[in-house]
Amino acid sequence: MFRPQDDFTYLMPVHFGGGKFDPETLVTQKATGLSVSYETERDLLENYIPEGFELLAPEVQVAFNKFTEINWMHGGQYNLINVAAPVRFHGKKDELDGAYTLVVWENKTAPILGGREQTGIPKIYADIEDLHIVRPNYATTVSYEGNTFLNMDFEATGSITGRDLDALKSQFLTMNTLGWRYIPKVGAPGAELSQFVLYPQGMEVETAQVGKGSLKWTELTPMQSPAQYYIVNSLAALPIKRVTQSVMVEGRAILRAMGARVIE
Repeated sequence: MFRPQDDFTYLMPVHFGGGKFDPETLVTQKATGLSVSYETERDLLENYIPEGFELLAPEVQVAFNKFTEINWMHGGQYNLINVAAPVRFHGKKDELDGAYTLVVWENKTAPILGGREQTGIPKIYADIEDLHIVRPNYATTVSYEGNTFLNMDFEATGSITGRDLDALKSQFLTMNTLGWRYIPKVGAPGAELSQFVLYPQGMEVETAQVGKGSLKWTELTPMQSPAQYYIVNSLAALPIKRVTQSVMVEGRAILRAMGARVIE
């Protein structure tokens, strides 16, 4: 009969096997990223920040990434949209600054499952277009079953070089990504497991461009997206007061998936 091994890590279905747990495992991938951040209303954004966290700025950080040459996918690729806010975690044992993940959309199943179960990142599915490029203009759209809910546009105005590039490289090299790992009870309300997780990751930036970025959220109806409309509509209700940063970067992303840990 099947018996899980103590030094292995598993995803469902467990009985087909897993892999030996190695805390030094690195997920590496070539990355093209477009990041647009904007100021919003603090009191509205705080509705989505859990107790125990402090919102450091009323800012929504939206990032598109195309990952290719992924080692654990044996050269595969996928796209994602990450939505986060800058926070400080005040725990009994831990206190650290990072980006609290509000939601991540990805266009393939495999990274969604591992990210949700192993590292507590709230990943869900969407169709995410590759960047449409007519230089210096870049654009992507995000949709669910044909219903577009996010348009993201960027007009490059120049390359980032010298000390500015060095500062950007330092900013991206180490990032504290914070998630809420929540597993509901079976047949009862409440949580079987509820814990905050630090998922350390970063990006070795090679080139970067600054530019003018813009975003447009479009509300969805329950019929258009029965499992996600309330997420999209909550984000769409956050006013975009002003764009605070718009950059496009290329390089190599490094994720320490097995180095994630529960913070308390």
